[in-house]
Amino acid sequence: MALNSISKCDWQYLVTGFFLTSVFIFTDLIGVIEKEYFYFVPRLISDQPHRIFTSILIHGDLNHLLSNLGGIIITRYFLMRLGIKSRFFYLKFILICPFLNFIIIWVYEKILSYFDIYPKYAALGFSGIIYALFGFLLLTSFYGKSYFLGKKVDFKSNYEVQKMLKTICIIGLIFSFLPRVSLLGHLSGFIAGCFLFFI
Repeated sequence: MALNSISKCDWQYLVTGFFLTSVFIFTDLIGVIEKEYFYFVPRLISDQPHRIFTSILIHGDLNHLLSNLGGIIITRYFLMRLGIKSRFFYLKFILICPFLNFIIIWVYEKILSYFDIYPKYAALGFSGIIYALFGFLLLTSFYGKSYFLGKKVDFKSNYEVQKMLKTICIIGLIFSFLPRVSLLGHLSGFIAGCFLFFI
C-alpha cells in the first residue's frame, strides 16, 4: 500500500486529531472550558486524578496544537513504513501512555522529595504521547515487533525509519531544553514508549 493512500488504520489518527482540535476550540476559541482545571499539576493529582489524562488534550496555543498534530502525521508515516495492520494499535497506545508517564514522573518527584526538592510546574499537551511513540517506534525500527499487549501487530524493522527517528529524537531532545517546553514530559514519554516496546 502506498504511504500517501488512505489506510484502514487512519481513522485512529483522524479521531485523535479531531478530538484535540475540538478541545482547543472549546478552551481557546469559544472559551467555555477553563484549561486550568485540566493541566497536569503534581500537587493536585491525588485529589484530581483526571488531570493525568486530560492534560494531554489541552494545548497552550495554536502553535502548540499544530506542532502536535504534525507529530501525529509523522508517527502515522512511520507506522505505515513499519507495516502497521492493527486498526486499534494507535488508540490503545495513547490510552495507556498517560498512566505510564504519570508513574515515571511520580517516581522522579519522589526521588527529588527525598532531597527536599519539590518542583512546581504545570504540564499540558499531546507531545508526551508523541515522544512515547518515537521511543516505541525507534526500538521497533531496530528489532521489529510482532505483538503488542497480546495482539498481533507484525511491525517490521526498517533501517530508513531508524535513521530518521534517531535524527528526530536528537533534535527533539535539544528542543526540549527551550523555555516553556516540558523536558520532563518529553523524557517520561520517551521512556514510557521504550517500556511499552518490551511488553
